[in-house]
Amino acid sequence: PHVRVTPHHGKVQDHGPDFYRSFDVVISGLDNIEARRWLNSMLVSLVAVDDDGDADPETIVPLVDGGTEGFKGQARVIIPRFTSCFECSLDAFPPQKTYPMCTIAETPRLPEHCISYAQLVEWPKAFPDKSVDTDSPEDMTWIFKVAEARAQKFDIEGVTYMKTMGVVKNIIPAVASTNAVVSAVCVNEVFKLMTLCSQSLNTYMMYMGNHGVYTHTFEYKKKDDCPITSARVRTLAVAPTMLLGTLIESMCGPDSDLRLKAPSLTTASQSLYMRKPKALEAATRANLGKPLSELVADDDEITVTDAIFPGDVSLTLKLSFECEEAA
Repeated sequence: PHVRVTPHHGKVQDHGPDFYRSFDVVISGLDNIEARRWLNSMLVSLVAVDDDGDADPETIVPLVDGGTEGFKGQARVIIPRFTSCFECSLDAFPPQKTYPMCTIAETPRLPEHCISYAQLVEWPKAFPDKSVDTDSPEDMTWIFKVAEARAQKFDIEGVTYMKTMGVVKNIIPAVASTNAVVSAVCVNEVFKLMTLCSQSLNTYMMYMGNHGVYTHTFEYKKKDDCPITSARVRTLAVAPTMLLGTLIESMCGPDSDLRLKAPSLTTASQSLYMRKPKALEAATRANLGKPLSELVADDDEITVTDAIFPGDVSLTLKLSFECEEAA
């Protein structure tokens, strides 16, 4: 009876620092990597650090994160500035699976190929001015019907409405027992953090229930060049002739350990490329087609901001020019 629940409808990104600062601990059951990265960055940014680099314990809001994937699950405890953060372990999460366009368009073999074709090829033809609303039954039914027709054409079985939802929204089926186990672990960790009754998880617990009940714990180490928790300047070797636009694309690609979404780049003396406001984007757009040697000098430092990082969190890159052969 003493518990009060206050619901908020919207994205985690809709709330600012004061909202998250009001909590003693945050427990997360988010359904995507991007939201987890943003929340992790927000809680790390709340920690006040003195001139010696020591964190003020009063400003720390611990994060307990849980997630499930079928019969597998995980829970972890993140104490901002003390333990590794979510960004430190980003390499452990593979990029979202995609399929080659040539396979989708020419030689489909799986129901996923047919669904992706309906979404990526047929939808833009039929609705050039409208994006797919994945929460709309009408839009999802349209994609399902088109995918079903294509599957029949190529003698492919397995295209269902649920499969269509799974592919388009990247949904992984949930298992109630897995959710219950991971939820219990997360709540237990919150209880320990709030009461100090026992040692908290250090720092990661994995659960695998495919063939029984198996759990394993280990400590995720801090990443020395983590863009969120490390003060180190990351050095990036590039060719002087590399275009600024190519550099930005390389930081956003699935093979990049940064996996940025929409970065803006500045130096101490100029804006290289800014996403917002529109006037500044238009003014810096021409730089995307210029080689880096025209914009920065060897060993220049670049400040990178991105929508994935809230507030004033940024990444500092030092560009080291190498010859074309080495690059």
